[in-house]
Amino acid sequence: MSGSDEMRQLQIRQYQLSIRRFLIFFGLIAFVLTCNFVLFLNFVDLEREQLEEAAPLTFINVIFLTLIFCTIDGLRRKWSIERPVKRILEAADKITKEGDFSVRIQPIHDVDTGNEFDLIIDRLNQMTEELSGVETLRSDFIANVSHELKTPLAVMQNYGILLQQPNLSEETRLEYAKAITETSRRLADLITNVLKLNRLENQQIYPEVRTYNLSEQICECFLVFEDAWEKKELEIETDIEEDVMITADPELLSLVWNNLLSNAIKFTDHGGRIFVGLKKEMDFTFVTVSDTGCGMSAEVGKHIFEKFYQGDTSRATQGNGLGLALVKRIIDITKADISVSSTLHKGSTFTVKIRNENR
Repeated sequence: MSGSDEMRQLQIRQYQLSIRRFLIFFGLIAFVLTCNFVLFLNFVDLEREQLEEAAPLTFINVIFLTLIFCTIDGLRRKWSIERPVKRILEAADKITKEGDFSVRIQPIHDVDTGNEFDLIIDRLNQMTEELSGVETLRSDFIANVSHELKTPLAVMQNYGILLQQPNLSEETRLEYAKAITETSRRLADLITNVLKLNRLENQQIYPEVRTYNLSEQICECFLVFEDAWEKKELEIETDIEEDVMITADPELLSLVWNNLLSNAIKFTDHGGRIFVGLKKEMDFTFVTVSDTGCGMSAEVGKHIFEKFYQGDTSRATQGNGLGLALVKRIIDITKADISVSSTLHKGSTFTVKIRNENR
């Protein structure tokens, strides 16, 4: 529907509304005057001719009063209803038709004298501000995904071209092939994490809750990284309470432990130390993963659960910045809690708190 058609329909609706208001006021005034005349005539004795002479004048007075009330009501509606509605509709059109999330509606009244329209305007401004933030995150997410996809593809393309060169030694050829394999693995991990995160954020993954042994799960996840920590000659310390049973989704929580352990090993230098702890206290179970790695500043700590955020750019090639975003989303879905304490150049400690459920 074009803008002119919309305006025409709006004018028709306003015309119909004006007629409806006129008829309502006419009926109300006629009813009130009729009741008053009935009461008045009970106390006054008038001739029939006098009543017939007064009837047209009374009818004219009813119409005149109706016009006065309609005019007053129209001015009131124009000032107190149509003005704020027009502002709201103009802002809504800019948001829906132009995608302009910078729109903000000026309140009609002061804070002390605000009415319901001011409340609606305030909520719309809050909604627009949140939508603006979501749109920024969406744009950044697309830009980051595009960048993260292009980088490994370019690496694989370059090594593929190098492999086509004649007279390459077997050692060099194996080195190039290994680089392509490692890069393709990181690309596959990126795509997998993006898909998992998308499903989690759109609530397409629902926890499959059951009671299981968390102690065994953490030990199994930790052993998966045995080659990695032995290669870096890391000192491993554990304090895992035996047979800790929790009621949760084991598959989702395994992603949490794998990401936290992977990060601890990745960001800890050769010969460093990693601690993994598990204990059950009253209503909560606590899982702790600590390292003596590079740590992070307070500013970096504010953003570590954001998608594609990588505080230590010198190690950016080792990950894709989605691991902790996945962890945070899973923690939220499972109604657990995660906290981090870190000191730059000294290490970080992640603590997951899971509520115990008696079933």
